[in-house]
Amino acid sequence: MKTEKEKMLSQESYNPECAELKNDRTKVKTLCFDYNNTPNSEPEKRKAILKKILGKTGKNYTIESNFFCDYGYNIELGENFYANHNLVILDCAKVKIGDNVAIGPNTGIYCAIHPIEAKERIKWIETAEPITIGNNVWIGGNVVILPGVTIGDNTVIGAGSVVTKDIPANVVAVGNPCREIKSIQQ
Repeated sequence: MKTEKEKMLSQESYNPECAELKNDRTKVKTLCFDYNNTPNSEPEKRKAILKKILGKTGKNYTIESNFFCDYGYNIELGENFYANHNLVILDCAKVKIGDNVAIGPNTGIYCAIHPIEAKERIKWIETAEPITIGNNVWIGGNVVILPGVTIGDNTVIGAGSVVTKDIPANVVAVGNPCREIKSIQQ
């Protein structure tokens, strides 16, 4: 029989309130607290804390404080990653971010899915779907990226957008819901 963590990682319904997942979240939230309270004047210490949080990184990456995530080990960052202040990643599923990605402030990347029906929702069972962000993507400030979304290479997501479905490569997309408004010639 699978553990709740194994169910979560295989995108099955799971109970996030099990002891193992609660412990994982407590551990990473303590690390996020340490990271967010370490001054920018100590860049090596900040990077060392991020290495403990994140599942995979390139060599060159920056995440401005404050940064929050649920587990950390499901987050993969490519080379030359930059995230401005107040990035939140609810990584109950894999979040894979390519090379040369920049993310504006107050962005949320949310893998968690809760049931719509109240009688199911109050059982505290949830599912999660992965999110993939391609290479050379620019995400403006105050963007929300919802579960199961893939954003293609070289794409720009405009500030304030809510990305509810896949966005192709080489486009500018904006709005709520986010939609393609023009192509980018490469």
